[in-house]
Amino acid sequence: MIVGRMEEKRNELFADVVVAAERLLREHDIPEKASTLIANSLADHLADHWGGQNLNIPRDYRRKLSARELEAYEKFDGENYDILAKDFGMTERSMRRLIARVRDRLRRNADGRPQLFETA
Repeated sequence: MIVGRMEEKRNELFADVVVAAERLLREHDIPEKASTLIANSLADHLADHWGGQNLNIPRDYRRKLSARELEAYEKFDGENYDILAKDFGMTERSMRRLIARVRDRLRRNADGRPQLFETA
């Protein structure tokens, strides 16, 4: 069976969504089996809800950091992982990953940090 380029891209997108969702759920200490079920349900939702539409997904750096992530990062003093984890209902390990993720995204953002805090 010959698979068209659009079908390949669609399959690649859904596979990537599943892999990314599973990884993120596991980072937040969700069990592996539940992570897999949730990730696949998310891909199914995208297909059902957005299927048949043509989308152009911009690289929107402001959208990449949630308000919750920014709030935690702004409260971070360099040492208070444990306090932030408790305040945000996370494990310390998850909070360390969150802070590292925000730091990395800020570093990669070519537009500079101030624009990350603007609201659309």
